[in-house]
Amino acid sequence: MSLKVFLQVVEIQTKLASLFPFAIGVLFSIAYFNQFQLGYTVLFFTGMVVFDMATTAINNYMDFKKAKSEVYKYEENIIGSSGIAPVIVRNMIFGMIAFSAAIGFFLTVKTGWLFLVMGGVCCFIGIFYTFGPIPLSRMPLGEVFSGFTMGLGIFAMTIYLNVQEDRPFYLMLDWQRGTFALNGNLWALFAIVWASLPMVFTIANIMLANNLRDLDTDIDNHRYTLVYYIGRKQGVIVFQLLMFACYLVILIGLPFGVYRWPILTVFLSLPIVWKNLQSFKKDLPHPKSFGYSIKNLMAFNGSYLLGLLLTISLEKI
Repeated sequence: MSLKVFLQVVEIQTKLASLFPFAIGVLFSIAYFNQFQLGYTVLFFTGMVVFDMATTAINNYMDFKKAKSEVYKYEENIIGSSGIAPVIVRNMIFGMIAFSAAIGFFLTVKTGWLFLVMGGVCCFIGIFYTFGPIPLSRMPLGEVFSGFTMGLGIFAMTIYLNVQEDRPFYLMLDWQRGTFALNGNLWALFAIVWASLPMVFTIANIMLANNLRDLDTDIDNHRYTLVYYIGRKQGVIVFQLLMFACYLVILIGLPFGVYRWPILTVFLSLPIVWKNLQSFKKDLPHPKSFGYSIKNLMAFNGSYLLGLLLTISLEKI
């Protein structure tokens, strides 16, 4: 398998969806909790990217295996069109999952059992998102699973690794006594969940945009997503509302102390997002319509990053 084909199988261009929750999680750890752990952060980043590539490869592998359309299977799916032996892709997937698991166990030993619980839940959803007799991606809740697993899961795990003093949440296990205790700070936990919502929404919109574009192909291949049940018209409305909700989250979070005033720089992205929303609605279901969801994710989350960077910079002055 050539490097070019490998990058197509793992769809390297879609990894922005996981990079933003990670990067914003690092900056939020510094801006809100004033803590940062370089070693844990680098290790987690490596394992996260490799596992994200594995789940995408599983998606393409299962789409190839379950395809009802011969045209899709051998002309549109990268495994069929490139002539790769499916067993090679399968073994590659196992290798990437094993590598990510090794990093996950190491971080669990160093930081606590709760990391294993959070990572296990995210990995379970990531794998069964496209694997199994009834993959989550073929169900109406695909957007919910993808949004919360990546937008909240990656974000929360990043903060968990970076905040080692006065932790917002921590699981204590006593194997000798057979007891456990989950401790945490309710307000810190609220801040983390609230700050994750824009990423939950923008990542869910990537899945939604994909399903809006591929509705006809999905029906041919027996994939009954949310768009199948609500229709394209209502799906476009949901797509727009999720983007506007991102800005509402920022406005509400500001007076509650989740953010400082520099976070208002996110509104610099609003004209770009508005233009992309109009273009998306106009071009749907053309293949290029999907690109607007990526552009919106980059525009909003890029300005989100900028707002947190300015917050950190101004507090240091």
